[in-house]
Amino acid sequence: MKIQNVKGGYDFLPKEQKIRNYINNILKETFEEYGFNSIETPILCYYNILADKYDENNDILKEIYRLKDQGNRDLGLRYDLTVPFAKFIALNKNNISFPFKRYEIDKVFRDGPVRVGRDREFTQCDADVVGIEGELIEAELLSLFVKVFKKLNIDIIIKYNSRNLMTGLIIESGISDDLISNVTTIIDKKDKLSENEMNSFLGKIGLNNNQISMINKYFSMELSELLELFKDTKNEKIRIGLKEINSLSTYLKGINISDICEFSISLARGQNYYTGNVFEVYDKKKKIKGSIGSGGRYDKIIGDFIGDGNKYPTVGISFGLSSIYELLRERDLFKDKSQTDFYIIPMNTEIESLKLANEIRNLGFKVEIEMNSRKLKKAIDYANKEKIPYVIVLGEDEVNKRSFNIKNMSSGIEKVIAFDELTKINEIK
Repeated sequence: MKIQNVKGGYDFLPKEQKIRNYINNILKETFEEYGFNSIETPILCYYNILADKYDENNDILKEIYRLKDQGNRDLGLRYDLTVPFAKFIALNKNNISFPFKRYEIDKVFRDGPVRVGRDREFTQCDADVVGIEGELIEAELLSLFVKVFKKLNIDIIIKYNSRNLMTGLIIESGISDDLISNVTTIIDKKDKLSENEMNSFLGKIGLNNNQISMINKYFSMELSELLELFKDTKNEKIRIGLKEINSLSTYLKGINISDICEFSISLARGQNYYTGNVFEVYDKKKKIKGSIGSGGRYDKIIGDFIGDGNKYPTVGISFGLSSIYELLRERDLFKDKSQTDFYIIPMNTEIESLKLANEIRNLGFKVEIEMNSRKLKKAIDYANKEKIPYVIVLGEDEVNKRSFNIKNMSSGIEKVIAFDELTKINEIK
């Protein structure tokens, strides 16, 4: 038997997991600053729920890990947290108040290509709001993006677009409704394709030369040009889309983040459930090729799940933990930091050391005890190697005197603390 991880799944050493925990903690902290509450949903889902919003040729269906249980039920591993969240609202709508703001940080699975920042088993970090229409909440979510990445010290660019505008421009190009989804998927890849490659893909799905020419024209225009060209349009999708983009742009200027955000006419996001504005976040230094965050408005999916005739306007964002981790890993953030605050070395004082460790822990510190009976020098070497900042050597004399020395491993300075004055440890830290 060859012992190995499944491709696209990884073990993380403690020093690596520290970085991941650091990212997660900043996300949780910021989500809660913005009024989001934490929930949890199952990894296993019925396949028909996962696949419900896609045509059979959509790339996402090829990436679902599909399986049967012992009852021969058709199941799949969730590929994102959005569809399970829609199911959550459908099942719990009578137990929650709207607007409902939730965040969830958990594993998802996609059987897709593996590259830096894109794994097959990975953690998604989502924040979604149900029950608020309009672009004000979208601007707030983009400001959440900005705040998180500022805390992480990552320079970003946020791209945004309207799916309504995209659909309207495709219709304006004379393309039938049954081809809109396929054309949208190709346009979404516009920045990665040459003009000839894009034209070839459009031709293969049945577009004629005039339609291809119109697509190239519209999806090369600036926002100001689109606004002028379609100021009196009767195309409802274009009218709605331009209104959405204009409104969001106004809010972004008002909260002073418009310099970080830019309109991108070809941005679609792959999922067909998006109904309005969509967003993607990129590393400004381009160390990661793909997006490191994304999101958008999806007003219909929850209503479709519930089927009660009510509207459930929803917008959400997601952070790519794997991609963010790759950006932070090279900084070696914790190279001089240990998770442990104090390291106690017993010298025939094991029980007393256990008691002391628990008392120090009760003060809010992290404490480790030497339990392998290593000689003093080797125990000290271990503390230095692990970069533990403070060491306590607890011998019988210290127990009898009811005091002990705390050594600062960086400066070499020692301080005497009495057992009945343990709170003085706070002065050291």
